[in-house]
Amino acid sequence: MRLIIFIGMLCWMVAGTVSAQTLDSPDGNLKLNFRLLDDGTPVYSLQYKGKDVIKESKMGFRIRPSYVFNKDFTITDTRFSESDTTWKPVLGENSEIRDNHKEMFVALQQNGTGWLLNIRFRLFNDGLGFRYEFPVQKELRNFTLDGETTEFRLTGDHKAFWLPGDYDTNEYPTTVSKLSEVASLTEKVRQEPLAAKAFTPGLAVQTPLMLKSADGLYINIHEAALVNYPAMCLDLDDKAFVLTSHLTPDRNGARGFIQTGSVTPWRTVVVSDDARDILASNLILNLNEPCKLADTSWIHPVKYVGVWWEYFTGQGSTWAYTNNQDIVIGETDYTKEKPNGTHGANTAHVKEYIDFAAKHGFDGVLVEGWNEGWEANFAYIKEHIYDFDKPYPDFDVEELHRYAAERGVKIIMHHETTSSVADYERQMEDAFRFMADNGYDAVKTGYVGPIIPRSEYHDGQWMVNHYLRVAKTAARYKVMVNSHEAVRPTGLCRTYPNWFAQESARGTEFESFNGNAPEHTTILPFTRLMGGPMDYTPGIFEGDLSVYGSNKAKLSTTLVKQLALYVTMYSPLQMAADLYQNYEKYPDAFQFIKDVAADWDNTYILEAEPGDYITIARKAKGKNEWYIGGITDENAREAVIDLSFLPEGKKYEATIYADGKKADWRTNPKDYVISTKKVTRKTVLKQRLAPSGGVAISIREL
Repeated sequence: MRLIIFIGMLCWMVAGTVSAQTLDSPDGNLKLNFRLLDDGTPVYSLQYKGKDVIKESKMGFRIRPSYVFNKDFTITDTRFSESDTTWKPVLGENSEIRDNHKEMFVALQQNGTGWLLNIRFRLFNDGLGFRYEFPVQKELRNFTLDGETTEFRLTGDHKAFWLPGDYDTNEYPTTVSKLSEVASLTEKVRQEPLAAKAFTPGLAVQTPLMLKSADGLYINIHEAALVNYPAMCLDLDDKAFVLTSHLTPDRNGARGFIQTGSVTPWRTVVVSDDARDILASNLILNLNEPCKLADTSWIHPVKYVGVWWEYFTGQGSTWAYTNNQDIVIGETDYTKEKPNGTHGANTAHVKEYIDFAAKHGFDGVLVEGWNEGWEANFAYIKEHIYDFDKPYPDFDVEELHRYAAERGVKIIMHHETTSSVADYERQMEDAFRFMADNGYDAVKTGYVGPIIPRSEYHDGQWMVNHYLRVAKTAARYKVMVNSHEAVRPTGLCRTYPNWFAQESARGTEFESFNGNAPEHTTILPFTRLMGGPMDYTPGIFEGDLSVYGSNKAKLSTTLVKQLALYVTMYSPLQMAADLYQNYEKYPDAFQFIKDVAADWDNTYILEAEPGDYITIARKAKGKNEWYIGGITDENAREAVIDLSFLPEGKKYEATIYADGKKADWRTNPKDYVISTKKVTRKTVLKQRLAPSGGVAISIREL
């Protein structure tokens, strides 16, 4: 009789009719607790090695017009499972990724309405992911979100690496402060001159949000698998230190249009007491669906040069073919227009870059300003700005296709929309067909300025769906996509690996506006790059732009730090962004850019502290070659580089590109020295990094 009662109680617990459940990570370091409060509000909490990471935090939604969907719940079912598998990314920092997690699925029903809501938790050794699932049900089919009430209740006034909440841009400089100081600093940060800004009401910050607690925990909050849902900012209560999900609305205030049978993105919390573990985490990738493309053989890493940096340097080179500001796309005959003489994307000039790429082994040449319509660039009120299959008269598509193909080089297409997205969608099929017909297999898309349709923001649900439509359409034509000014990534490069890079943060172009601080690239891997690879466009050797004329900007790095960024800023798309003439002046330093890989078998995080320094080593895919990049902020330091990741029983030669004794980003950025050294896996290198300097090392087996 007692046995029967015990079994009955066990079944009762598994069925989920008790309100409290716990889940441990596979290694036991993380513990998730979930329960319902007395009023039926779902809450969760998270501990790491016995320390609170997230205190008990509420969950749920508000539904228009005035329904609460965050309390008065009953648990109807609870299920547990676990998984330990490996998978191979098409492109990545590692050739194989382990997905080892435990899962708790909780089914809820709201009393009174009868509405159903499920919550799925996955706990990994490096953090937590959870999402909401809206099951198909008779009582609820289509509805509009008024908000998501997910909380992240922190344990104190953490150090934060933050951008102000904004629906239209993620190109603010990162501010480092205590959470309690965000309010006093936000207004100043919002003054940053950017092409489109749409501030969140109230106090909010963007994700990925990097935090460090007073007791030494590193915490990163973001989202994974953002599909058919608005991007999330975080409202900040800077007295109680509570972050609450803030969904990007449309301009009518709707936060999302939902049909039951769908799911939300995963909310992610990556945590460790070692900053290196944050950079090594694959949690966000693991929470995305496997690759949906049947054939990925055409997807490959790309190293490229381009007609690009000259537009920023002050030499007078322009995107536009003519100075006529009264162009009407589709009606103006450009052959009758007077050329301005400064158009950069002309056939002869592009051939120079093709020749340079072919000589030095680069895969592609990006050409911006090739197509009709650039005279109206930044005319944000105008809807039909560009034609994406009509080149300017001085850009010979067929000749350049032939010339590049003969030299084993691909031209990279550029689709700048100036955020007239409705017009781009009308032209998109023709644009990608044009690319396929003319031998292009990669495109850089751009979304500068306020969105058209004028009811939308960059980070809203409609635009989130647009970016994915571009990736899917491009895949049908076997085109790889590099999106700029798009919503910050959430690991979808796993599911759609042709979406192989994004900008979605403050890139190198801001250096030409005197806009990036020395610490900037020591922060981005902990923030922007948590969601996926970034087209940061490093490799600027001539950091004093005043040598070109009107631009007085100076880069915030040494030349060697620019080399190191090819390792620390992961991307399978890497640009040698400077004018090709500058590489010809420094061929010995340029050799590292030529050699460094863009796709990897293994990655080793050797040193890391957000905002201060990063040292990373990587093994090139399919080769016995390793590359190391180390960078620092405005403070000089000594990098300690342990080579124990190298295979045993072998000898290697390391080529070390180092800051010179007098190197300093402010006064002597181009002082560098190159040396070689025999090394083994027992070698520990100690290398001085200059202020905002770096070290870059290539290692080959002897």
